Amino acid sequence: MLDLRRLSLLREVHRRGTLHAVARALSYSPSTISQQLSLLEREAGVALLERSGRRVQLTPQAELLVAGASRLLDEMERLEASLVPSTQEVTGTVRLAVFQSAALGIVPQALTLLAVEHPRVRLEITQREPENALDEVWAREFDLVIAEEYPAHAAPRRRELDRVPLGRDALRLGVPTGSGIRSLADAAEHAWVMEPRGTASRHWAEQSCRLAGFEPDVRFETADLQAHIRLVEAGHAAALLPDLVWGGRPPTVELVTLEGDPHRTIFTSTRAAAAARPAIVAVRGLLARGLG
Repeated sequence: MLDLRRLSLLREVHRRGTLHAVARALSYSPSTISQQLSLLEREAGVALLERSGRRVQLTPQAELLVAGASRLLDEMERLEASLVPSTQEVTGTVRLAVFQSAALGIVPQALTLLAVEHPRVRLEITQREPENALDEVWAREFDLVIAEEYPAHAAPRRRELDRVPLGRDALRLGVPTGSGIRSLADAAEHAWVMEPRGTASRHWAEQSCRLAGFEPDVRFETADLQAHIRLVEAGHAAALLPDLVWGGRPPTVELVTLEGDPHRTIFTSTRAAAAARPAIVAVRGLLARGLG
C-alpha cells in the first residue's frame, strides 16, 4: 500500500524541483527525503525520479501519483471537516498568510473579535507577498491567505483554491504636506518610493505614472509600506498608498484622490477542500468584519 506521507513528499519534489529545496522547506535532511522516496518507489514498483543536473524530474508514473496524492489530501480535508458536529465549539489552528497593509488594517480587529467569539481558535499569522502566498496555500504551508488584486492586474488563480471577496481598498497618491501636488501628473518631477519589481503593486504604480505621461524616478524600493510613509512624511518621496496602510488612524501625509478613483480588491483564498472547516469559516467571517 502506498504511504500518503511519502506521496506528499513526492508532491513537494514536483513543486520545488530539488531534494535539497524540499529538505529545507520541511526541515528534513536531503538523505531522509531520498530514503523516503526510495521506499515509495519500492511500494509503487516503478521508477519515480530521474536526475537532470542538480534538479530531479518526475517520471510519467510519478506525475500520476502526484495528481492522485492531491486528490487524496483534498478528500482527507473534506472528511475531517465533516466529522466536526455543527453544535461543537469551534477549535483548531488556522495558519494565515497576509500582506502588510492587511495586517495593519484588517487583522487587529479580527483578532479582538476572535478572542471573544472563538477563544479556542488559534490564529497563526505570517506576512507574505500575495503572489507567493496563494501558491503556498495550495501547497498546504498555510490554510488561508488574504490576497489582493490591483486594477487591470489579475491575481494568480488555481482551480483547487476558492476565492471569497472581503472588500475594496482605495489607492491614493501620498505626497509631503504642503507640496502643492494635486494630481499624479503634478508629481512627475518628484522622487518616488515603490514596492519591489515583480509585485502587482509595483506594476500598477508604474503603469499609472506612465498613463499620466511620465516615467517615475524610483529612488527608493522597499516592500515596507511604513518606510514609504516615513519617506513621504520627510519630503523625500511621493508614493501610491492603499487606505488600509493607515490601520484606521488618521493619515500623516497629504492624500490625493487619483483620476478614476482606483481601488484594489481584497479577498481570502483557501483550498476548496478546506473551505468547510469550522475554524476557517469562523476566521473568514471575522476578517470580513475586521475590514468593515
